[in-house]
Amino acid sequence: MSRLCEGRVAIVTGAAQGVGREHALLLAKCGAKVVVNDIGAEIDGTKMSDNPAYGVVDEIKAMGGEAVVNGDDVSSWEGSKRLVDQAISEYGKLDVVINNAGILRDRMLTNMTEDEWDAVMQVHLKGTFAPSRHAAAHWRQLSKDTGKPTTGRIINTSSTSGIYGNVGQTNYGAAKAGIAAFSIIAARELRRYGVTVNALAPTAHTRMTENLREYTPEDVEQRAPKWVSPVVVYLASEKSQDITGRVFQAGAGMVAVCEGWRRGAQVDPLEDPEALGPFVHEMVAASKKNVGMDGFDLD
Repeated sequence: MSRLCEGRVAIVTGAAQGVGREHALLLAKCGAKVVVNDIGAEIDGTKMSDNPAYGVVDEIKAMGGEAVVNGDDVSSWEGSKRLVDQAISEYGKLDVVINNAGILRDRMLTNMTEDEWDAVMQVHLKGTFAPSRHAAAHWRQLSKDTGKPTTGRIINTSSTSGIYGNVGQTNYGAAKAGIAAFSIIAARELRRYGVTVNALAPTAHTRMTENLREYTPEDVEQRAPKWVSPVVVYLASEKSQDITGRVFQAGAGMVAVCEGWRRGAQVDPLEDPEALGPFVHEMVAASKKNVGMDGFDLD
């Protein structure tokens, strides 16, 4: 295995299981020192009796790598600050933040509760914003102090549910679409400090997706989380300095760049709404369709 991230210090949130675990293990195999963050929770956010993050750290140490556990809640401002501070105090620096922590509270819109909406927004959106903000402030100061750009990396976790849309996940999809937009805007803001910001939409068989459909043994292998992590680890390396503000999809037999919103067909404005109506229909017919969960046009 290439030592692509030799000596780099990386935080991975939600790293105890699934895709986050694979990110942490592959980063360590490629030479990174890893802060394995997880509160030890079920997919709905309720606490487990034991935190499996300790097992991930044990695996990394067994392979000769360096890692520590962090149990802070990344949806907390103070918890995220402690997480960033721990990485810097433990290893002397911080190079990479991979925001992966998440929960599910799936429900059709007509039945969704306020708590189901708020909990998902808190973990996904604030849990992406808070670690990113504290890390970005650190890198900005470092750039000012040294007079040169850093090689800081923020890699966020979006979803096909957010960028393509999935029934039953208005809360989760809205949060994940927000994370994609957050990544694009943050990339533009932080470029001056040498920090890149990208996002990933994983296609993987994990405990968060196992109930969404039926899987064959071939599906499980093709959608194994290990196929998602290589692009993340490359983006975490110093070799990816020219890649920022992009959303990638990885897993299920491919790695792809996801293309964002673009202006489609347009007409001159009209004061009369009824007169404008036929042109609206023409514009819709002339524009690209929305896509399904596979990323291709809906029938």
